Amino acid sequence: MEAPELLRVWVLAAVALGGSRATLPDHHVLPDHRVSSETGAIFVHELERDLFQEAFLAGHEDDDATPITFQAHLRDHPDLPRWLRYIQRDPHQPAYLYGCPTATEVGTHTIEVLAYNRHTYETVAQRLVITVVPAPGGDPPYQGEFLVGNRNVEELLPAATQEIFLQATAGVWDQDDLHVINITSALDRGGRVPLPIEGRKEGVYVKVGSHGTFSPCLASAASPQSRFRCSLGQQPLASCYDTFAPHFTIRWCNLTLLQVWPSPTALGPVWGSGVLEEDGDFQPPTDAPPQDLLPGFLVTLLVPLAVAVLLCLLLGHLMCCRREGVQKRDSETSDIQLVHHTTIHGDTEELRHMASSRDVPRPLSTLPMFNVRTGQRINPMPSPPDGARVPLLPQ
Repeated sequence: MEAPELLRVWVLAAVALGGSRATLPDHHVLPDHRVSSETGAIFVHELERDLFQEAFLAGHEDDDATPITFQAHLRDHPDLPRWLRYIQRDPHQPAYLYGCPTATEVGTHTIEVLAYNRHTYETVAQRLVITVVPAPGGDPPYQGEFLVGNRNVEELLPAATQEIFLQATAGVWDQDDLHVINITSALDRGGRVPLPIEGRKEGVYVKVGSHGTFSPCLASAASPQSRFRCSLGQQPLASCYDTFAPHFTIRWCNLTLLQVWPSPTALGPVWGSGVLEEDGDFQPPTDAPPQDLLPGFLVTLLVPLAVAVLLCLLLGHLMCCRREGVQKRDSETSDIQLVHHTTIHGDTEELRHMASSRDVPRPLSTLPMFNVRTGQRINPMPSPPDGARVPLLPQ
C-alpha cells in the first residue's frame, strides 16, 4: 500500500473514532427530591417527564416529545420496597411510584431513579428521599374496598381523579373524613389481562377509610342477602349506585367492608446513646466452663459401631447356620416326588450309556457326497485338479 493511501486510511479511522466518541450518551444527575408520606394513606409520586426531558434536551435543538422510560430501586437493593410499586404504561406517558406504607415502614427510604432517553440513550439519575411518619390519628377503623371496573391503575393515581372518587364515595358513605388508603391493580389480585379491545380496562381496587361507621347503604350492599343475590348473578340490595356514574363503574358484588381495630403493640427495646456513663466499667461476659466432650465422642463412635457388629452377626447366622442341607430337603419332600425324580435321573443315565456304546455306521445320507442310485461315495476334497467335474450319476 502506498504512503498517501495509508495516510488517508489513518485519517478516516481517526475521524470515525472521534465521531463515535462524540456520540456517546451523556449521564446527568439531578438534585435530590425529598417527599414525606403518612402510614395508612396512599402515597403517589409522579416522575415528572418535563424535568427529565429538560436535562435530556440541554444542548439540543429538538424539542419534540422524547420517549422516556424509568428504572427505580431502593438504594443498595435491586428492587423497590415491598410497599412501593412502579407503573408506566407507555414511554410517552408519565410514570408513577405509589403504595401505602405501614407502621413497619416508618423511617427514611432512598429510591434511586434512572431515566432513559430511548432515542439518544442518555440517562438522568435522581434520588428520591421518602420519609414515612406515623399518621396522627392512626389507621382508620372503618375501611371499604371498591372495585372500579372501567379504569386502569394509572388513571386513578392523579390527585384530581382521587378527589372525584372521594366525592362519589361520600354520596354512599355519609362521612366527611374519607381518604384513600391504597390503590391496587386488579392484576395484582389475580385478575385476568383484558382483551385488546377499546373500552376494556384492567380494573382497580380502591380502599377508602374513615373514622365513622358505614352507612346503611354500604351495609346492605355487603349483607349476606346481597352476597346470595350476587351468587345468582343479580345486583346486591342497595339503592346508592348512581353516585359513582358516569365516571366510575363499581362492581358492587366485590365490595369489601372491614373494621380494623388498633392492636396493642409491645414496647421495643430502648436504644441508648452507645456511650458508657461516667465511672462505668465494661463488664465482659464470664468465660464458659470447660465441657467434657469425651462422652459425646464415644456415643457418636460406639453406637453406630455396635449396630454394625450386630447386623454382621445376624447376617452371618442367616447365611451359615440356617442353610438347608440335602437331608433336610429330602425329609421335607414327598416320596412320590423323590421316586419320580430318581426314575427320571436313572432313565437319563441309561440313555446316555446306550448312546455312547452304539456301534452303527452313519447313514449314507449324512455323508457329504453320496449317490442314492449307485451308492458311490466321492471325496469332497479330491486330489486331482478336475475332481470337481466328476459326474455323480452314470451317463
